[in-house]
Amino acid sequence: MALRDLLHVFVVDDMSTSRGLILQALDGFGVQHVRHSADAASALAALSTKPAHLVISDYNMPGMDGLGFLRSLRSDPKLKSMGFILITGKAESSIIEAGKKLGMNNFIAKPFSPNDLQKCIEAVVGRL
Repeated sequence: MALRDLLHVFVVDDMSTSRGLILQALDGFGVQHVRHSADAASALAALSTKPAHLVISDYNMPGMDGLGFLRSLRSDPKLKSMGFILITGKAESSIIEAGKKLGMNNFIAKPFSPNDLQKCIEAVVGRL
């Protein structure tokens, strides 16, 4: 069985258009187990009930940004081992360095192509 058939991914993005593009790309890659949320707080609640292998999160979100979300995941013993990819329109070195210190596995800058996203994901989890 291929990794794409087993992988559970959780997408968090407050912008429905961006979230939809990511979900569409994952579907195109054949990833079958995908859940999503529009904000970090509801994502944390959903993930605490049913963890995922990989979280793909936007950086710029109201309430709790992507780094705050990552900090919350890494401080929870049940969730800290999940892979984490940060999506950002501002690929500033300060954001990337902070993400790395918090345990971010990879990042991708907006705009990106589905091929770029697939390479980013595969760098974390292996070949889809």
